[in-house]
Amino acid sequence: MKFTLSWLKDHLETEADVHQIAEAMTMAGLEVEEVLDPAAKLAPFTVARIVSAERHPNADRLQVCQVETVDGMKEIVCGAPNARAGLTTIYAPIGAYVPGLGVTLVEKPVRGVVSNGMLCSASELELADESDGIQELPPEIPVGTPVAGLFGAEPVIDFEVTPNRPDWLGVAGIARDLAAASVGRLKHFDIAVVRGGFASPISVRLDAPEMCPVFAGRVIRGVQNGPSPAWLHKRLTAIGLRSINRLVDVTNLIAYDRARPLHVYDLAKLSGTEIVVRGGLTSAETGEHEHLIALDGKTYVAGPTDCVIADAGGERPIGLGGVMGGESTGCDDDTTDVFLESAWFDPLVIAQTGRTLGIHSDAQYRFARGVDPVSLTPGLELATRLILDLCGGEPSDIVFVGEPPASPSPFAFDPAHVKRLTGMDLADDRIGTILGQLGFLVQAAPAGQAEPWIVTPPSWRRDVEGPADLVEEVARIEGFDTLPEVALPPVANTAGGVLSPRQARVRTARRALAALGYAEAVTWSFTKQSTAALFGGGDDRLVLENPIAADLDCMRPSALPNLIQAAARNAARGFADAALFEIGPIYLGDGPGDQRTVIAGLVAPHAARHWGGPAEDALFALKGDLNAVLEEIGAPVASLQLVQGQNRDWWHPGRSARLQLGPKNVMVEFGELHPRVLKALDADGPMLGFEIVLDNVPEPRGKSGKARGSADLSAFMPLTRDFAFVVEDGKPVGDLVRAATGADKALIAEVRVFDVYRGKGVDDGFKSVALEVVIQPRDATLAEAEIEALTAKVVAAVEKQGGRLRG
Repeated sequence: MKFTLSWLKDHLETEADVHQIAEAMTMAGLEVEEVLDPAAKLAPFTVARIVSAERHPNADRLQVCQVETVDGMKEIVCGAPNARAGLTTIYAPIGAYVPGLGVTLVEKPVRGVVSNGMLCSASELELADESDGIQELPPEIPVGTPVAGLFGAEPVIDFEVTPNRPDWLGVAGIARDLAAASVGRLKHFDIAVVRGGFASPISVRLDAPEMCPVFAGRVIRGVQNGPSPAWLHKRLTAIGLRSINRLVDVTNLIAYDRARPLHVYDLAKLSGTEIVVRGGLTSAETGEHEHLIALDGKTYVAGPTDCVIADAGGERPIGLGGVMGGESTGCDDDTTDVFLESAWFDPLVIAQTGRTLGIHSDAQYRFARGVDPVSLTPGLELATRLILDLCGGEPSDIVFVGEPPASPSPFAFDPAHVKRLTGMDLADDRIGTILGQLGFLVQAAPAGQAEPWIVTPPSWRRDVEGPADLVEEVARIEGFDTLPEVALPPVANTAGGVLSPRQARVRTARRALAALGYAEAVTWSFTKQSTAALFGGGDDRLVLENPIAADLDCMRPSALPNLIQAAARNAARGFADAALFEIGPIYLGDGPGDQRTVIAGLVAPHAARHWGGPAEDALFALKGDLNAVLEEIGAPVASLQLVQGQNRDWWHPGRSARLQLGPKNVMVEFGELHPRVLKALDADGPMLGFEIVLDNVPEPRGKSGKARGSADLSAFMPLTRDFAFVVEDGKPVGDLVRAATGADKALIAEVRVFDVYRGKGVDDGFKSVALEVVIQPRDATLAEAEIEALTAKVVAAVEKQGGRLRG
């Protein structure tokens, strides 16, 4: 919402400047976004006079002008066809920014002649849409006069209107609040009744009172339409509106002045003598909704939930009620007779029509928030008077059909609530004065009632429903900066809560993954149905009836698709090397037991070269991270079985596996994601991930919350022994690692894989796996015989898994 200071002063008698007004609005709860000052951008420009103009020696279409300026005589090169000696025009000095061109002037030669400034047109200063040459000013204006004062440029305040305050969509409503805030005195104007000279030839029928409960209008015949007078043109263009003609400009003026949208029809273009207000029609033969070409030149489809204004006995749509009129009955310069409409439309209907059809007109914006029903007739009378003053003509009697919605109900109020809720110690008279200035009717309550006042909100304040709303009104007008600073009473610290085992595991997993370098992502619990189908979900049971967005219409069956899309967005912005995790719910059905909590991780690797290649290197690194997290949350890692070839189809076959405690308890799936899935989600591979089903991780045995014991550190140096075993190519290396570790759990501290070899010296279908076994003596340094015995145990344990010591 925009308005100028002069416009505000039509309703408010004040000496405050535009910045003081903006400050007062902010303190009264009106969110000022910007103060636009056209005079500031015109400050460098002054009036100048061309003394002589001669043809440029090197260009036929340029002239070299000697110009009398505020800076003295200047030689300026000008290409305007109307540049001539004796012309009074606009001068821009070197260093001035020309807004219409978007350039800052510098001293430079133009075809060999240095131009010491510029002579400007109105369009170059954004004072007009287009210009044929430099601006011509009256010769009596003295040289050096600031241009800003000549064109009446004045500041414009732009502020955001909250949905509950539609009265702020009119300058009169803003003035009312500022007067209550003691910025000035509100001017009261009585709108005179304009008596009709004949009965209206147009009648109105309400076929959809639930959409439009009340409708008023009148005919004005014999008007003379045309361009608006300068004052009206200037007032509208100052706030960014386009002046169209007198009739339309009057309706726009009242919409912004009184928050009362109106519409005017060309009477000669109406068919029949009755206007019908109804819902949109649907063809019984084709099932199609009716179409309407609106004033913006676009065609819209009006459905049964849209309010339509029709003529021809209700057959022809001529407008979308409360949204936009139709092109077929619009007014132009040839219009002589009009029908002026002033109605009230249901805000929910208008809001829905605006969303459905994508129309955001000034009328729709106001009706969707709730126009004051009481302004129906005063708005019509005010518009009638302006049309008669600007266009002449003769008005008919007013046609008034229907009943406006009931005014807000009164309620009891105790002014002591102000101090109780805000701490402001205000006299009852001051509270009553503020409410009265805002339009509330304050009356003494009947004897015997607990609250001393009965307060009735004005018709334009339907957002006020109880005492707390009145307290807020008093506080914002008195000033939030006057709220007393009172410390809250001390409150004893409450005992901290105890985390459940699952909550403790989630916290532990979150810290472990963060320590491993993963960044936590918080994504929606929804995804697109087609995306859910890629991960085994997407059935109709999990589709939302009212999704928040078209691509979030299904409960997610996995956390991985959202992480994949997050990594793809990072890659599109130059951050391809991602490591993300999320802990949250997934949904496998619509039953109470079909929700699972998962710990999901995803990496998009860009690793250095490795013997197994970047993908395998990243896969083993991912498995290491996975094992670390499982150990931290107390999972029985040593008992887990690694199974390949049974993962679901969004995993890459041969590069994925699962960890399970038997076939009925699959705890983790991990590995590389299938390229087909990544392509469907517009993500570049490779990407690897894991998903731990927290519900399937058994609780650790022993007392919950038992503190971890002290570290068992040995005083003896560890030693290592290397082994190379030949096994079948399909044998999981993890089985060998577990077998070697279990050969002597007391002495073997760790087993690491440091090489996997296939090639010369190893039979086809087999591989050589090199293990480094770390031996940690506990009580004494091991003798050679003890080491040999331990070595034999390791070889025997691995041989049971099908391994053969390589010679």
